[in-house]
Amino acid sequence: MAEFIKLYEENPNPRELKKIVKILKAGGLIIYPSDTVYALGCDITNTKALERVAQIKGVKLEKANFSFVCEDLSNLSDYVRQIDTKTFKLLKRALPGPYTFILPSSNNLPSVFKKKKEVGIRVPDNAITKAIVHALGNPIVSTSIYDEDEVIEYTTDPELIFEKWQSRVDIVVDGGYGDNIPSTIINLTGDEPILVREGKGSPEI
Repeated sequence: MAEFIKLYEENPNPRELKKIVKILKAGGLIIYPSDTVYALGCDITNTKALERVAQIKGVKLEKANFSFVCEDLSNLSDYVRQIDTKTFKLLKRALPGPYTFILPSSNNLPSVFKKKKEVGIRVPDNAITKAIVHALGNPIVSTSIYDEDEVIEYTTDPELIFEKWQSRVDIVVDGGYGDNIPSTIINLTGDEPILVREGKGSPEI
């Protein structure tokens, strides 16, 4: 059964962060808040954990379209091929923020993602997310959690999320009520940006 950990965005508790990181490094799964909806995440370097996420989502790991959640743009070159100045300026303008940018992937991706030609990058504007990624020392591989109720689509109450997910994950982080609008997805692999999904972030950036 999962642990329910309360964190405050103004000042995430270092002791609780340490506990979350320990679980992530051991291959655990967490549900955590972001600047959009609550998400399911694991350590990008832990293949066993990645397989668990893929299994929950009902997809093959090699084909899964998970986002890489980063603290900032500093380790972008670890996962993304060299990008031009125009693209970088756009990223700097929009991030941190409620966007997922699809970018051409580099050869440094974790071995399970080696065949992927592109990767989704997120830098959420949420202090809890940033603190977890910072304490972990590398990105979290992440995917939004959906609600079975088609009307609601995304559960916003962390206690309801805990009720539903406690048997499938190791930690649910309560960061207060989440949003019910996902990130805006923009594909930057071509000559011009292409809007894939309009979400919380304005497509005009």
